[in-house]
Amino acid sequence: MQVRLDTRPEHVAFLEGLNGENKLAFAGPFLDADGKPNGSLVVVEAPDLEAAEALSAADPFARAGLFESVEIRQWNWTFNKPASA
Repeated sequence: MQVRLDTRPEHVAFLEGLNGENKLAFAGPFLDADGKPNGSLVVVEAPDLEAAEALSAADPFARAGLFESVEIRQWNWTFNKPASA
């Protein structure tokens, strides 16, 4: 848990950087029944699978080995997509 706490500022800065580059669509933690984080969802704009994998691998949480698993899937944002996205 301490590694996660120590790495969190870098993780947040990484996501803020992606957001500033217009690569981050949205992100946030999953919560258990008690409202405690138990996973996360990060949706990025990437030209292809390789680029998405590279972004995922560059996340400080990933580099610290904090993700139990990572699933990267292509997604078509069909409804309620902001005009700026």
